Amino acid sequence: MKILPDWLKNGYLRLMEPIADWLVRRGVHPNTITVLGTVFMVAGGVLYGTGHIMTGGWLLGITALTDVLDGMVARSSGKSSVFGAFLDSSLDRVADGAVLAGLAVFYALNPLHHSVPMVVVCLAGIIGAFMTSYTRARAEALGLDAKVGMLQRPERVVMLSVPQAFFGLTLNGWVLAIIINILTITAWITVVQRIKYVYDHTRPSPPAVKPEPETKSTEHRLWASRSGPQQKQTTSARPMLKGK
Repeated sequence: MKILPDWLKNGYLRLMEPIADWLVRRGVHPNTITVLGTVFMVAGGVLYGTGHIMTGGWLLGITALTDVLDGMVARSSGKSSVFGAFLDSSLDRVADGAVLAGLAVFYALNPLHHSVPMVVVCLAGIIGAFMTSYTRARAEALGLDAKVGMLQRPERVVMLSVPQAFFGLTLNGWVLAIIINILTITAWITVVQRIKYVYDHTRPSPPAVKPEPETKSTEHRLWASRSGPQQKQTTSARPMLKGK
């Protein structure tokens, strides 16, 4: 089960192709897009922390374009590199942590929406987001592609930006709180799904069952049943001795 269907992701990627082609023609390096995207994501987290939820949501929604543009530009321009993939993955963790940390600061310091339980939920969401990426990275180190689970990178970016951009603190902040709880729960469900995936693909197969050899008593009975009539026949054929 996925939160965002594949047809929606593919349609979004097709919309981004003209922008990626334009950036390639301008000679923009994909690593530059990655770094700028991270800077704006951190800025969005700062806006969240200061209570500007709707403004931060719009900024993150626009910045989310860079989450796919850097990879598309790298492939189209032939500038894909191992370091670029490493940089992108590392800065994605910085961006996720900054946004969720901003929300945790908002619930910790905002006098109107102060909530210790929501601070805990935000912290659990940070750990869940990091574990989602870490479990996949460790699986790839084992030669497995654990790109499974409900909440992957595109879904997380959408949930951290789109609802906040349109709803902000609507209904006294309940919409925001529900989104954060869904984000945290699905992140940990994804972690469990990836752990189970690796377990299913790495556990040893059960040993083959060998047929049990016949027991000694069975062999003895078979020998007795075969030799019994011969013994009876030999006994009856012996001559009677004197005195019997």
